[in-house]
This record gives sequence, structure tokens and C-alpha cells, in this order.
Amino acid sequence: MHVVYPVVLAALLFSIGVYGVLARRNTILVLMSVELMLNAVNLNLVTFDVWLKDALHGGQVLTLFVIVIAAAELGVGLAIVLAVFRNRRTIEIDRLRDLAEPDSDPDPAAGSQDRPHDAETIPARGGAA
Repeated sequence: MHVVYPVVLAALLFSIGVYGVLARRNTILVLMSVELMLNAVNLNLVTFDVWLKDALHGGQVLTLFVIVIAAAELGVGLAIVLAVFRNRRTIEIDRLRDLAEPDSDPDPAAGSQDRPHDAETIPARGGAA
């Protein structure tokens, strides 16, 4: 088998993944596109490992590391998505550009005059005031 076929397939998969990252608004679909790009890299690693007839099978070992890192990345990414969804009630990337809390004041100087900042008005934690 020629080395061109898996390389073209990997390039196609990677291109679909890049399009998914750039064009999608849903965070879950962006994570899936990143996984697709990592699988394209894995396909290239295994293809060139077989084509070069490496005695140590370095490409296949590196592929296992990429799979482990991809699984960890997916776990952390989904945890972040769940935390953002609990706070913002959306996972659309375009609506998550703001760093402010969704209920916060647009002008922080105007809202800070209403809040007390001295120590007498803030209750102590875990004890009597």
C-alpha cells in the first residue's frame, strides 16, 4: 500500500477538524473537532512508523501518548464546559467572550457606591459578630 492514501486521509480529517474549530459556535462541537485533528495526527504517526519500518515503533508509542493526552484534555474541557454552563446557562462560544459575570453591573464604578466596604458591616465567618 502506498503511503499517500493514509496521508491524504489524515490531511482531510485534519482539514475538517480545523474547519470545525473555526466555524462552530457550540463548545462541544469545537472539542470534537480538536479530537478529530488529534486523530489525524495519530494516523500520520502510525503511517510513517509503518512506512519507515522503525524497530522501536516510536510513532505508535507517541500515538499512545497522544491518545492519553487527548482523553485528559477532553475530561478537563468537559468539566470547564459544565462549569460555564452552570454559571452562564449557555455553551455558545460567541456569548462567552465576556469575562464579567452575567448579573454584574456594566459600569463597576457606579455599582460600587451602593455596597459597604468597611469591616463593621461585613459579618465575620464562623463566629459571632
